[in-house]
Amino acid sequence: MKSLKPLMILLPLSLLLFLSGCETNMVVFEPQGPVARSITDLINWSLIWMLIVVVFVFALFAFIIWKYREKPENMDYEPPEEHGSTLLEVIWTGIPILIVIALTIPTVKTLYALEEVPQSLEDKEPITIHVTAADWKWIFSYPDEGIETVNYVNIPEDTPVLFKLTSASTMQSFWVPALGGQKYAMAKMETELYLAADNPGSYMGKNSNFNGRGYAEMEFEVLAQTQSDYDEWVQEVKDTAPKLTENKYEELLKPTHLGRMTFNDTHLAWVDHSDMKSKTYTNPELYRYHGYQGKTFEEDDNYKNADETDESEKDEDSHGGHSEDEHDSHGGEHHGH
Repeated sequence: MKSLKPLMILLPLSLLLFLSGCETNMVVFEPQGPVARSITDLINWSLIWMLIVVVFVFALFAFIIWKYREKPENMDYEPPEEHGSTLLEVIWTGIPILIVIALTIPTVKTLYALEEVPQSLEDKEPITIHVTAADWKWIFSYPDEGIETVNYVNIPEDTPVLFKLTSASTMQSFWVPALGGQKYAMAKMETELYLAADNPGSYMGKNSNFNGRGYAEMEFEVLAQTQSDYDEWVQEVKDTAPKLTENKYEELLKPTHLGRMTFNDTHLAWVDHSDMKSKTYTNPELYRYHGYQGKTFEEDDNYKNADETDESEKDEDSHGGHSEDEHDSHGGEHHGH
């Protein structure tokens, strides 16, 4: 039995690594904010109970096989007829109930806590950022600052951020693994998600919902900055970024992959995608003829490119799509780094 114990402990850990694609650098186990830490603690609590169950079951399995194995002295043994044990039945029914209770109570408490400002940051006023999902890009609107960005969002460190999620078309899933769990962004609805970052840093976000050929490359960056760097970035955008127009915004909503973009003003002035009466921007004719356009952004912010407007107009084709040259032109300096 002693030789079996290390194997019993390694089995669930090996299974966990196998299910994660043999990836040892699991971001969810390296939380970078209070929300992510709460989720990680809950995951660890669940793993502890699963490990206890697996070790106990494997140990009991090995013990029973060894104790009741067939031996020469019991070859002709016929067990007597039994009607069961009430005590044992109560025990093996009660134990799973207790385990479910031990998992349910912290899960419910954590889920409700995640809907509020993290306790460690309750003394700080949260900033609000509206998130609009579109195929296949993320649009971030800062209503108080009058700024809109595409495929990246800057936030101050140690500050709660209230993300208000919606979609202009299909349902997407907003997820920043290092900072918190995922929530769905749905057209004509609004969901809310609090996130915060402990320290300055760059964190990847993605769409974790399967909703078409281009969803896997629908990524964005969350850049946590010091308060002074964040304020400097906001002021620089106000001084230099182009004004967002309704026509430009509707062009952004077409099913394409884009680079990072930055604008003054937000689309909230003329459309609220969480409103039940708002327009849905699905552009089915572009899906039918073009599939998905472009590729994941690898360039920086494009708003200082003087020829951006000319390029976008020149590359517009008969179906309203974009050529690959346009997507390659999204470059420039990404302010905030």
